[in-house]
Amino acid sequence: TRDGNREAVTGMVMMLLGGNSRQVVQDVKAEIDLIRKTLPEGVEIDTFYDRTELVAKTIHTIAENIGVGIVLVLIMLFLLLGDFRAGLIVASAIPLSAMGALIAMRLGGVSANLMSLGAIDFGVIVDGAVVMVENAVRSASAYRARTGADRVPQSVFRQSALEVGKPILFAGMIVIVVFLPILSLQGVEGKMFQPMAFTFMSALGAALVLSVTVMPVMASLFLARRVQATDTFLVRKLRNAYEPLLRFSLRRPAALVIAAVVVFVISLGVASRLGVEFIPKLDEGDMAIQATRLPSVSLETSIEMTKAMERTLLEFPQVESVVSKTGRPEIANDPMGVHQTDILLRIKPKADWPEPIEKEELITQMQGALELAVPSNFYAFTQPIELRVQELVAGVRSDVGLSLYGDDLEVLKAEGDKIVRSLNQVPGAADVQAQQIAGAPYFRVVIRRDNIARYGIHSGDVLNAISAIGGKVVGEVFEGQRRFPLQVRLAPDWRLDTEKLSQLKIDDPRGRQIPLSQLADIVIEDGPAEISRDAIRRRLLIQCNVRGRDLAGFVNDAQAQVAKDVQLPVGYSLAWGGQFQNLQEASRRLSIAVPVALLLIFSLLYMTFNSVKLAMLIFLNVPIAATGGIFALAIRDLPFSISAG
Repeated sequence: TRDGNREAVTGMVMMLLGGNSRQVVQDVKAEIDLIRKTLPEGVEIDTFYDRTELVAKTIHTIAENIGVGIVLVLIMLFLLLGDFRAGLIVASAIPLSAMGALIAMRLGGVSANLMSLGAIDFGVIVDGAVVMVENAVRSASAYRARTGADRVPQSVFRQSALEVGKPILFAGMIVIVVFLPILSLQGVEGKMFQPMAFTFMSALGAALVLSVTVMPVMASLFLARRVQATDTFLVRKLRNAYEPLLRFSLRRPAALVIAAVVVFVISLGVASRLGVEFIPKLDEGDMAIQATRLPSVSLETSIEMTKAMERTLLEFPQVESVVSKTGRPEIANDPMGVHQTDILLRIKPKADWPEPIEKEELITQMQGALELAVPSNFYAFTQPIELRVQELVAGVRSDVGLSLYGDDLEVLKAEGDKIVRSLNQVPGAADVQAQQIAGAPYFRVVIRRDNIARYGIHSGDVLNAISAIGGKVVGEVFEGQRRFPLQVRLAPDWRLDTEKLSQLKIDDPRGRQIPLSQLADIVIEDGPAEISRDAIRRRLLIQCNVRGRDLAGFVNDAQAQVAKDVQLPVGYSLAWGGQFQNLQEASRRLSIAVPVALLLIFSLLYMTFNSVKLAMLIFLNVPIAATGGIFALAIRDLPFSISAG
């Protein structure tokens, strides 16, 4: 259904693993344009969700940020170096390093996306070039002052490069080693962050090569004449501020060390309150809602409820259009019962909203309006891509999924209801729902063996008559090259009426027509709507979203609350999954990879200085530097995550 006033046939295009989403969508659009020409009059194809719109917005954001970053880096280069030619030489490292990264991405099969292109830090890339060129300017200026020569020989630039070449290489290698743990990530976290690490390492590797090869050559070509090492206005101001601070620190080393330790301890306290989540949520713009009703609901009632939901959602000025899909057959990639509906909301750009409002607040308002308009439904809010990623990776459509395993469906339902009540007590819990495994109506037919024996009727004859309730395929209908099964079944008013069903006639060997009521007992009773299994065991899935707090903190509180409120019977077990499972897997791998990376960093420092004392002194900057990141997260009210690490 669409926009609460009509039904529509929807089609979904799935991309093969490893495909380029932008190219695939462009090819699909071209094919749709060809199909439109063959459609009969009155039939139209309209795109209600286009993933490339998000891709285009992302690329625009990347291009804008990269452009601003390059401009800022260039401004700082000219302000700090004070020589226009020296600034241009250093600035040339930016496009050359970017080209090296793009070549590596091409060879490595890494696509250009938010994570890969957004990883290129031009400030870090030009670090080595700045040191190399600045030292070349200083050496050339000193040589001219000492000898009075008009032109500086290449030997001076060669000696200058040898002085700083080793520190530049080792400093760059240390930064590259920092990103090695990210390459150890697997699953969805690996798919997201490995391109970032690969691109950054490639760009920095290219920058290091340029710094020790191209930069000295360009310096010898363009800085051999009329070069003078002078401090710019900005450098003089920074020097004037730094020198008294340095003298103050050197006179009071103990106080400075104590202050650093105090700041570090405070940062640990702040870090303990930040919370932890897997990755920050990307605002896709559009929204997805999952509506669930009782399994006994009919398709017609579900459609009417869905149309009422669509009309309610369209009353919000932020909503552009609403498309819903109610139920899916078992041959689809994502089968659903008619009691389940996926609703896709096209949200207008925020510039077109009548008043600024946070998305969380908009979700709260929508949920309240839906519960008031169609109260007999359960609603869960998410985003289109986020929904599919969670479902494919973790098997759930929410942030947290609990799998309750056992044999008895009644016990599973009872214990699942207890867990739902327990989770609702945890702050931050939203859209808590247990899988609907009961509530579907069933016809239960019990054949009276003594009666069918008395009439001489076979039990198969009785079952054959009963099969008319669901229908029986009796042939095929051909339309050109297509063929369809021909099914015969009772009329709807007969299928749902036990009194009429009991009057079905069955012939006995004497030709008499015996009512079904004399041969069997027919009752309607509730049964399982679905039986879910995982690794052969029966499973009840409980899903929960997290709003207003971090994921790890919520799960810790939820686990404690459930352990307190629910005591599972013998033979029943509970497993936690969803985004929390991804966080655990990533944390487990990083707990091994990060110490190895730190050991490699210390080894590189030792190789640079040939001194354990000096290497340890520099290594102490790692925890001190971490305080800046911790305080930055606290100021922005952001939790710690894999990307923040």
